[in-house]
Amino acid sequence: MTLYPKLIMDALATVRYPGNGKNIVEAEMVADNLRIDGMKVSFSLIFEKPTDPFMKSVVKSAETAIHTYVSKDVEVTIATESKQAARPEPGKMLPQVKNVIAVSSGKGGVGKSTVAANLAVALAKLGYKVGLLDADIFGPSVPKMFQMEDARPYAEEVNGRDLIVPVEKYGIKLLSIGFFVDPDQATLWRGGMASNALKQLVADANWGELDYFVLDTPPGTSDIHLTLLQTLAITGAVIVSTPQQVALADARKGINMYTNEKVNVPILGLVENMAWFTPAELPGNKYYLFGKEGTKRLAEELHVPLLGQIPIVQSICESGDAGTPAALDENSVTGMAFMDLARNVVIQTEKRNAEQAPTEIVHTH
Repeated sequence: MTLYPKLIMDALATVRYPGNGKNIVEAEMVADNLRIDGMKVSFSLIFEKPTDPFMKSVVKSAETAIHTYVSKDVEVTIATESKQAARPEPGKMLPQVKNVIAVSSGKGGVGKSTVAANLAVALAKLGYKVGLLDADIFGPSVPKMFQMEDARPYAEEVNGRDLIVPVEKYGIKLLSIGFFVDPDQATLWRGGMASNALKQLVADANWGELDYFVLDTPPGTSDIHLTLLQTLAITGAVIVSTPQQVALADARKGINMYTNEKVNVPILGLVENMAWFTPAELPGNKYYLFGKEGTKRLAEELHVPLLGQIPIVQSICESGDAGTPAALDENSVTGMAFMDLARNVVIQTEKRNAEQAPTEIVHTH
């Protein structure tokens, strides 16, 4: 039997691409590199994206079509190409980002998102280029905290890839799954779906050059954390806790997750949130509602820095709900606490980077 191009193309015209219902010849998915060598046939199929969900099934269908309509003795080799460039490998993601800081807590309700949002604002006020990713897929709170519930990010083409453009507020680049889902509906996703959504917000977004990329991680230890750890080279983790014993027990779990030998992410330090209550009209008074300095003692015990103690002031809740993070007002009690926190995070990050840097050998003659 003699093979010729029209025979092969007619067979391929029987294969439909599920995405648009067209056959793959009509949809111009067969590349013009068809090679025939005796009973051997090779060619490429062109897909829009390297992550096309129908890629495997279409390749299989194309092979089956040739065996069915031409001959089962044909040796078929099909390569795949994509119009868009592939997403970078995990270790090479965000090459323009200098430091990735994971803000984490062992449990919910300790004010982790408030700390992450205000840390990002304070770092921006110190003059750094900052990005904030709301990685809390199931309970995104960044849109509300920045009064951006109506924001709908769009995509733009950069170097052959469609990338999401983060929204900007207070000099910070922001992305949250909350921008893409109905705020009144619960996000009911399986772990794999949530992890893929998160990878897109990291790898398929145009973050550009950043000094600090702050991750507001979900509470606890979950698949999402593993996705972040596998996707990004995290510089260090900031663990948030309240002084209560139950919160401290969970903070230990969070610390263990980052420091175990498989993960090995350094702990930059602990933040004691809700450290004490200060009435706005009596700024000198401190009332220890949840116990005194529990996080401070835990930091000493684990030999990690205490990065900051954030008091409870009525205005911190109001400013978070109003979309104006407390760190915007440097003269307030909480504003000053968050600015101190940001400075300490910078100190610990630079210290860690200096430790990681290769030592230069100086030769003396």
